[in-house]
Amino acid sequence: MLSDLAKEMFAKLELPYPAVAMKYVFEKPEGYEQYEGQLALCSFVKVAQEGRKFYISEENENCMGKMMLGMIDIPKLEGSGRAGYDFEVFKTPAPNARLYHMLARLTLGSCNYVQFAPVSECDFDPDLIICLATTREADLIMRANSYISGDLWESRDSHVAGCSWKFVYPYISGKINHSVVGMHHGEKRRRPFPDGLHYISIPYQKFNEVVQALSEMEWVPIAMREDEESKKEMERRFDHWAELDPEQVLKQA
Repeated sequence: MLSDLAKEMFAKLELPYPAVAMKYVFEKPEGYEQYEGQLALCSFVKVAQEGRKFYISEENENCMGKMMLGMIDIPKLEGSGRAGYDFEVFKTPAPNARLYHMLARLTLGSCNYVQFAPVSECDFDPDLIICLATTREADLIMRANSYISGDLWESRDSHVAGCSWKFVYPYISGKINHSVVGMHHGEKRRRPFPDGLHYISIPYQKFNEVVQALSEMEWVPIAMREDEESKKEMERRFDHWAELDPEQVLKQA
């Protein structure tokens, strides 16, 4: 279950859209209603951002998400690369077909349902938290990713089948993944979000670390602050560095 501190920190970020929690489950979730209708997997995030708590199954997903979730095997047409070629995304079917050997996918048959809820109302143990962020909030989240552990930032993606990297790769790898809205074929066709936002997927392995970092770190580092007290303290630290290493060449910008 997400802690109260986690919910507090994600609320404090003041994201342009509320953060969304997701969970992959084998058995039908209790206490949740199934979504009525069909959408692409990425579009269900927007539904949850509107304050809805629900779950989906294979019958609700009408794009490639159900394949990435292991609900179905790779369809022959897509696996051949013909679809990407006909969409004029690839020069020939070969590079599109090659992609299917590299995509992150859940084990076939292991996920039958996906739960969605706004983080503020999440009452289950999520596998992912999805954030749509401006550059300001993305900076905070990605800095929190490495503030304690020093983990590198990573962006793994492809022009098609972006759902693989948004929803499965972070879960499998345990690494936060991030991309930019507007750089994916299916996403550009549906346009669920404005171009230029940062799309950040945080897996369960990183929840506690990110929340702890957000609660402890200075959200505006001292070198970025404009008040006189911070500027004087920064000068003092520059002087101290010079005493420690007279040959250092760091200068205040």
